[in-house]
Amino acid sequence: MTRRSDCVTLDNVAGHEHAHPVPRAGDRRWLLAALAVVLTFMAAEVVAGLFAQSLALVADAGHMLTDAAALLVAVIASGLADRPPRGAYTYGFARVDALSGQANGITLLLLAAWFTVEGVRRLIDPSAVRGGVVALVAVVGLAVNLMGTWLASHADRASLNVRGVLAHLITDVWAFVATLLAGLVVLWTGWSRADPIASLLVAALMAWTGVHLVQAAGRVFLEAAPQGLDPQELGAELAAVEGVAQVHDLHVWVLGSSAAAMSAHVLVQPAFDCHEIAASLRTRLAEGHGLEHVTLQVDHEEQQLHDADNCADAHGTVHLSPAEQP
Repeated sequence: MTRRSDCVTLDNVAGHEHAHPVPRAGDRRWLLAALAVVLTFMAAEVVAGLFAQSLALVADAGHMLTDAAALLVAVIASGLADRPPRGAYTYGFARVDALSGQANGITLLLLAAWFTVEGVRRLIDPSAVRGGVVALVAVVGLAVNLMGTWLASHADRASLNVRGVLAHLITDVWAFVATLLAGLVVLWTGWSRADPIASLLVAALMAWTGVHLVQAAGRVFLEAAPQGLDPQELGAELAAVEGVAQVHDLHVWVLGSSAAAMSAHVLVQPAFDCHEIAASLRTRLAEGHGLEHVTLQVDHEEQQLHDADNCADAHGTVHLSPAEQP
């Protein structure tokens, strides 16, 4: 039996190191290439939209402005997120990714609101629209966005920024399809209200993308468990490992868009070694759930009363091993 004084389990055990982000300069090159493509076409689209008096084209250009901002911020944030933990920032800068993703999502929502108001105004009081110009620019824009999506897809898709950029670009693909249809309708029928209707569809796509980006960033800031990982099921799984008597004070949270951490208090049955159980649990967490930043306080079951008296906060849900369940 391992003596109680031996049951001191630190965050790192021999041979275990936490995985930190690996700098990926190649990602930034792909994102910069996509940024150059988007910026070039965005400038041309603003000029074309003003010439054709098309709100749909201007709305698309506004959406592409957020694409460009998302790409630029993704480049900057990826560089910051690669920096190792230091000073007061003991977890590093992984959440810079979520900060920029949230700002980008809020910008999308504000633009969606503005284009909705303007689109309704144009529906009530339509203006003449050059349908041929709208259709032509939409075709070019569709090709440009497909190219930008292809370039950005080569970056790390685990990043909230990159996922946001891809969502923007894919949304723009559909927006240009709507704009193309509006331009053709105006060209063939002269019905100019097709243009503000297309702009309202673009605004709806902006709002949909913005809400999802804000929600994803919110999960990071509220330290929610990673999507697809149920803390209750995880606690029950750990408690079922041979030698584990009880698991409580279990917390699992998102550090950044692609990293998570976990901590828990584990009580071990007297006949088992604390260090062996801790190593087994870490292996299971890393291989089965991708959790590599794990802090476990591991004690023998006979210390339960002592620990309960000295814990500063509530133990929360207590997960018992099958042998100890009533």
